[in-house]
Amino acid sequence: MKTKISILLAVLGLALSPSIRAAEEDHKDHDHKEGEHKEHADKGKKEAGPNGGRIVTATEPHFEFLVMPDGKVKITFLGEDGKAIAVKDQSVTAIGGDRAKPTKLAFAKDGGSLLSDKPLPEGKMIPIVLMVKMTADAKTVTEKFNVNLADCPTCKYKEYACTCAHGADEEGHEGHDH
Repeated sequence: MKTKISILLAVLGLALSPSIRAAEEDHKDHDHKEGEHKEHADKGKKEAGPNGGRIVTATEPHFEFLVMPDGKVKITFLGEDGKAIAVKDQSVTAIGGDRAKPTKLAFAKDGGSLLSDKPLPEGKMIPIVLMVKMTADAKTVTEKFNVNLADCPTCKYKEYACTCAHGADEEGHEGHDH
């Protein structure tokens, strides 16, 4: 039986290898336009926001989610160049922490950003649900992730905003959420 399976796998491998090589050859000579298929080169690479927070791409414009030293959350909307732009009609609310006793955050304008009315709940790993409206009559965009407040051992950011191309399986990156 093992011999039949081995022969079958060998035949299948031979049958597929020319098409795999052809696809690789076809792609090798293919020129990408600048920026096109950037995921090939930047796979796993993350960028931090201008203040060192996590960039959230669920909305246009994108925004930076930053936990301030006092535990409050600062939301800064970003232009196409990745730099801060003024808040206009955007509104944000958030719910975080323990499901049995969640903390609700409201946001108000603070300079060119939005700042939460209270800090995140205590802990190093805080689940959060953000609800963002770009205008008063726009559909609400919901974004969920864990805010891991542990220091990244390889970059200068907290784990929730880490820019390293690593995963949770690496030592020191337990609970890493990208």
